[in-house]
Amino acid sequence: VQIVESGGGLVQPGGSLRLSCAASGFAFSSYIMSWHRQAPGKERELVAAIRSAGGFTNYADSVKGRFTISRDNAKNTVYLQMNSLKPEDTAVYYCNAVNAYNYGYSYWGQGTQVTVSS
Repeated sequence: VQIVESGGGLVQPGGSLRLSCAASGFAFSSYIMSWHRQAPGKERELVAAIRSAGGFTNYADSVKGRFTISRDNAKNTVYLQMNSLKPEDTAVYYCNAVNAYNYGYSYWGQGTQVTVSS
């Protein structure tokens, strides 16, 4: 199993970034995919999640209206489009996969750093 995040970096406040999470080694279309983040000194928190069929999404209140999660089951990839970024969005962003039929199967990526600063 491999989960690899990419797309992080340094961006100014108000800017945008698109994170990608490429998965392999499991039945991607059967997994709920989500993005989480962890800022220094804080607990990891859920940012956004998307069901296996892609029809249902949910977001943390702090990112609603600014972030959009999507998935391409043909490419085994999930995305997080982040707009209107704020300094408080600075964190390491992690991709997670959970089997929709057995939550015991859960996989994490290594994370990608997002820094929002002028």
